[in-house]
Amino acid sequence: MPQKILLVDDDLSSIRLMSNVLMDLGAIQFATSGQDALRLIHEQAPSVIVLDSEMPGMGGFELCQILKSNPVTAEIPVVFVTSHATEDFQVTGFDLGAADFIAKPVSPVLLLARVRTQLRLAQATSELHRVATTDALTQVPNRGRFDEVLQVEWARCRRAGEALCLMMIDVDHFKLFNDCYGHPAGDACLMRVAQALRAVCLRPGDMVARYGGEEFVLLMPKTARAGGMHMASRVLAVIADLGLPHAASLTANHVTVSVGLGIYDAESPGWQPGGNESRELAVLALPLSAEDLTRAADRALYAAKVAGRARAYRLDVGDLDEAPSSVEFTAAN
Repeated sequence: MPQKILLVDDDLSSIRLMSNVLMDLGAIQFATSGQDALRLIHEQAPSVIVLDSEMPGMGGFELCQILKSNPVTAEIPVVFVTSHATEDFQVTGFDLGAADFIAKPVSPVLLLARVRTQLRLAQATSELHRVATTDALTQVPNRGRFDEVLQVEWARCRRAGEALCLMMIDVDHFKLFNDCYGHPAGDACLMRVAQALRAVCLRPGDMVARYGGEEFVLLMPKTARAGGMHMASRVLAVIADLGLPHAASLTANHVTVSVGLGIYDAESPGWQPGGNESRELAVLALPLSAEDLTRAADRALYAAKVAGRARAYRLDVGDLDEAPSSVEFTAAN
C-alpha cells in the first residue's frame, strides 16, 4: 500500500517547501486548518502527519489530542513542526502522543530523515498488527481484530444512521468431520471455507473473520435486512457448492454450514437515524450495543442448528426476546 503523508500548516509557502522535500516518500496531501485535516484523516488515514503546532482556530496540540483519543487514528505518527524549542513545550507534545519535533526554520535534510524514519516505523508497526490480528490457519482476521472492527462499525452506524448486519457461520458437524478424516483434513476444510466466504464479499467494507474453532463471522456495514438475507443465502449455497465430502455428517453428504444473521436497520426497534434527528432521538432510543448485534446473530445461529442445520435464521437486534425467523432460502432445499 503506498505511503500517504498529510501536511497540516496554515502557511502555504511552508506546505510547498515540505511537499518538495517529501514528494519522493509517498503521496502528499495537505490541509491549512485543523478542521480540514480532520476531514481528510477520517476520509482516509495517512501514514504520517506533519503538523504545525501553532495555527488559528484548532491548534496543533488540540488536533493531536483529538487524534490520540480516537482508537481509529491513535496510532498515526504525528511529527510537530514548531518555532518553540523549549523543553517544556516538547514534553507537553510528547505527553499528547507526538512522535517527533522539527524546529523552524525547517531543515530539508532533517525533515526528510525524520519523516522517513516515522514511515518505516509505521510500516513495521502495521505489519506487526497485521500478523497479530490474522488467524494463522485461514489467513482471515482473527477474533481480536473482528472485535475491534465491530466496535468501530457499530459506532459509525449509530452515528450516521446506517444499517449493519452480522452473520455467524458454523461448519456443521465439524467434530465428526475431524473424527472421520483427521485433523489435517479438518484444517484444509476450514481454509476452503474461509476462502469461499472471502469470495462472497464483493465490497471492501465487508469483513470475514474466524471467530473460533469452526465458527466464522461476516460483518456487513451499510447492509439492511434484505441484503443480509441475500448474503446468508449466498453463503449457504457457496459452501454447499464446494462439494467437500462429509460422510459422517448427519445433515448431508457434503460439508454444510449453519448461519445466524443479526440485523440492525431502519425497521429495527431502537433504530437511530443519522444527523440532527439522531441526536434529538438518542435519549428515546433503546440502549443497544454492538454486543446486542452479536447476541442476535448467535441466537439466530442456535435456532438454525436446532432446526436441522444447513440453513439460516435471522433476528433483529431490537427483538432479542423474540424467536428468530427462518431465512427464505436454505441450502438443504
